[in-house]
Amino acid sequence: PGGYEVRALEGPVGWGSRRRLRTFQARDVVLAAGVLGTTRLLLRLRASADGLPSLSPAVGRQVRTNSEVLLGVITRRRDRSFAEGVAITSILRLPGGSSVEPVRYSEGSGFFRLLIVPHAPGATAGVRSRAALRRGARDPVGSVRALFVGDHARHSLIMLYMRAAEGMLALDLGRRGRLRTRLADGPPPTAALPEATELAEDIARRVDGYPVSLFTELLFGTPTTAHILGGCVMAESPAHGVIDAQHRVFDYPGLFVVDGSAVSANPGVNPSLTITALAERAVRSWERS
Repeated sequence: PGGYEVRALEGPVGWGSRRRLRTFQARDVVLAAGVLGTTRLLLRLRASADGLPSLSPAVGRQVRTNSEVLLGVITRRRDRSFAEGVAITSILRLPGGSSVEPVRYSEGSGFFRLLIVPHAPGATAGVRSRAALRRGARDPVGSVRALFVGDHARHSLIMLYMRAAEGMLALDLGRRGRLRTRLADGPPPTAALPEATELAEDIARRVDGYPVSLFTELLFGTPTTAHILGGCVMAESPAHGVIDAQHRVFDYPGLFVVDGSAVSANPGVNPSLTITALAERAVRSWERS
């Protein structure tokens, strides 16, 4: 009474691993599992009579990204290294409210190699595929050298092109309790923007590089985001959001949401500092109360 019961599986994660169920009782619970984790958990709890059935109908709504485009540039020069230093250290502000952040990864971080294809914007999969083939045909040796470079992180630079556009998604539960997305309000996100392509081509010329993008964008035209936000947003009432200005879940005292799912707008830049500031502000308000 007056609190919550939290059930969790304890032990290693993996095929064949055995985990035991632990049960905790707590007066207060803070959810900070990120947009996908927190929103999925609250959607499941709202759907359960034994969970949190009085949760706001706004759970899963007002999901945003930074309307970004992820592009890469792989240099053909082996004397250049982009792997040294902090991952993100600078930002380029552009007219119209957009911005670009260059991102680097430490040597040996080569997972992106499995996802990249020649950058080829276009309205349909056919147009994009033909553009990718033309890019490869114009410079077959350079294409092979770029796509099969030895240390991918050392010779590649990731570009995050971000905008403050107001297009929104919605999340709900599909089969087996998995999250699914659908378009909501505003313009739909796009996998390619002319200004982002122009910037990538310009950077490629400066570093003797080769522009690339993710294969999901080439095949399906589906944009990729590193900055998903919303789903449990802050609002004045449960009709419009899930939490109040102190991150307290409406109608459930002692339950809090403190992560990117609380953000109710698109900042148009990397939101990590915004999320951190909101978390520090929330904790200070609890201390005073």
